[in-house]
Amino acid sequence: MRDGRTEGRIMRRANAILLLDDGWSCEEVAEALYFDDDTIRDWHRAWEANGVQGLREFGYKGSACELTAEQQSKLRKWVTETLPRSTGQIGAWIEKEFDVSYTRSAIIKLMHRIGMEFKKPKMVSQKMDVKKQQAFIDLYNKVLNGLADDEAAMFIDAVHPTHTVRPVGCWAPKDVDVAVDQSSGRERINIHGAINLETGQTRIVEPLTINAESTIALLSAIEIFNPKLRRIHVFWDNAKYHHAALVQAWLNRPDCRIVPHFIPSYCPHLDSIEQLWGVMHKNVTHNKCYATAREFANAILNFLRVEVPQNWHLYRDSVTDNFRIINPKDFRVLTA
Repeated sequence: MRDGRTEGRIMRRANAILLLDDGWSCEEVAEALYFDDDTIRDWHRAWEANGVQGLREFGYKGSACELTAEQQSKLRKWVTETLPRSTGQIGAWIEKEFDVSYTRSAIIKLMHRIGMEFKKPKMVSQKMDVKKQQAFIDLYNKVLNGLADDEAAMFIDAVHPTHTVRPVGCWAPKDVDVAVDQSSGRERINIHGAINLETGQTRIVEPLTINAESTIALLSAIEIFNPKLRRIHVFWDNAKYHHAALVQAWLNRPDCRIVPHFIPSYCPHLDSIEQLWGVMHKNVTHNKCYATAREFANAILNFLRVEVPQNWHLYRDSVTDNFRIINPKDFRVLTA
């Protein structure tokens, strides 16, 4: 430890061994030296087996698994059937079945060893129609490839952000607890918006209610702010107000320049503006608190109306039309 010529990583191992000899636990040593407790145990085993020479070896062969191949196969089968949600649940099962105790980090390594990984289930509707998805993608590509210089395509949708901060994980000093100020969460704003994926230009209205009238107001705004476009293709979902008689009558005007296309039901992954809402929350509501609902609304509207169009190069990779077909049959659906 006092030899200044000794390699740093060997000194750290020697330091760990001395602390263990002083009566520290592996967990305490790991916390003090910023290592995993299983790593400290590996160093101790190397010391017991080969002394200082063991601390100098860096073969990284890994320690042998305490479970036999047959036991690992049984574990894999159990995990596949039950889909446990925590390492604690897995560790308890291993200890009960095989009388072997694992730390959390060791369980994670074991899961990777037997081909498992921690996954968050996706929201997938069983009503998704594969053929309708393919038909829409074909239609969208046909429209996009056939756009003339005086045509454009836009995605339209509504969103209802609530005045509340959305807590998300973040890196912070180990000895500092972090928190966000809790707001009421009762007031919300209604946004009806559209985005052109080619230019990043948006058109946003803030109505009291999302309905046929707000739809017409948005479509009118799109036409007004694009006077040189002969035809504007809009892609939107099957919300009732998009099918409303009032909206259809407005679209049937002789001089109407809007051409609507409906996205298949239960397919938000084919509605690119949904990705814009996600980007909005990431930049405006995640871990950010606003004293008043008006400040909250202004922050969101400024992001959508100003920040996104002016800095589209920063967001275009997150709001795309790289569509794919989702087949519910490709997923294992979890049940209660």
